[in-house]
Amino acid sequence: MQIFVARLSGTAVFDPAGDQIGRVRDVVVGLRIGRRPTVHGMVVEVQPRRRVFLPITRIRRIEAGSVVFTGRLNMRRFEQRATETLVIGEMLDLTVRCEGQPMTVYDVAMEDVKPSTWEITKVALHRRRRRETRIVSWEEVSGFDTLQKDQGAAGLIAAFESLRAADMASALHELPSKRRVEIARALNDVRLADVLEELPPDDQIGILGTLEPERAADVLEEMGPDDAADLLHDLPEEQASRLLALMEPGEAAPVRRLLTYPESSAGGVMTSEPVILPPTSTVAEALAHIRQQDLTPAVAAQVYVTRPPTETPTGTYLGVSHFQRLLREPPSTMLGGVLDPSIDPIRPDFTLREVTYYLANYNLVAAPVVDELGRLVGAVTVDDVLDHMLPEDWRERADDREEWRERADDRDE
Repeated sequence: MQIFVARLSGTAVFDPAGDQIGRVRDVVVGLRIGRRPTVHGMVVEVQPRRRVFLPITRIRRIEAGSVVFTGRLNMRRFEQRATETLVIGEMLDLTVRCEGQPMTVYDVAMEDVKPSTWEITKVALHRRRRRETRIVSWEEVSGFDTLQKDQGAAGLIAAFESLRAADMASALHELPSKRRVEIARALNDVRLADVLEELPPDDQIGILGTLEPERAADVLEEMGPDDAADLLHDLPEEQASRLLALMEPGEAAPVRRLLTYPESSAGGVMTSEPVILPPTSTVAEALAHIRQQDLTPAVAAQVYVTRPPTETPTGTYLGVSHFQRLLREPPSTMLGGVLDPSIDPIRPDFTLREVTYYLANYNLVAAPVVDELGRLVGAVTVDDVLDHMLPEDWRERADDREEWRERADDRDE
């Protein structure tokens, strides 16, 4: 059986009982001088965003849309060894030579040469200028053992195209820093902004620092104001001021407002772009607004009703309408008649602890934030609170060394 690896990205992985436990994110191989690379196994992402190693010896079958394994899956976090190579993360987009001509790798194929033993046997190549594509044997290609200064990113981005921003951020975080930067620089501004919002602060700062200042400002404009403010908080003051000055005034204004609040306050973690409508809008209009695909579930869970203007800071705050109430009302009903009178807004100076108690007490996923003048200035969502209450390294915490040694024994089978 011959399988092209890039097509495996995102394939569902099932345990012997038929339950899905994760998805394939990469294939791990060992390069050998003068011989075909051996496949060690697959990197599988399980919830919550943990990457683990599935030995090739445990894979029972690979079919269209599924990988089925036998035995137990070791849940120790995957750590790449120095002698290992990630096919999708590191081999795609390499410039190699075939028959003396430079060509770019866009996929490789693995094949089961004997039971439980897989090798890389084919390489898919293209030469963009001539629009030439070829699939050749591994032995016909040279150059996989070289470290390239500018590897490119088109192949890897294509393999990750269907991933959600959070999953792509997880994939980038696991790549070597050189590849992480190459991929990030090749993404368009909107996609990069979405991915940056999901990365740990150190990765955010590292990637932003490699961009030209003008492009860095463009990416910040595409981020949510609260996420952009969090990132700018972590930058040196001079760099943050320079990037703010390069942003469009209309995009920079809400970010500047958020930067005036302490990081650990309601004002410091809120979003300044909740769904806001005047009281004369109808339930039908409100439902149309919360259907927008780019809204997170927490932001889309309620509509805030204010006097004009309806951009923060708004006119007088009147109240909130929850989406469940909206679903129960006739479409022509005015929002001013379906407000929840039991929810009092919070102030920007509320501490995170006070916000947490507030959300828990009222069983809410978001809360309105109103200033001393009675204007809505933003909304705090439960995911904003979690992001700031969890340890900074919650996304990348590694397992202890004893667990790593146990997983290493599994890989040596």
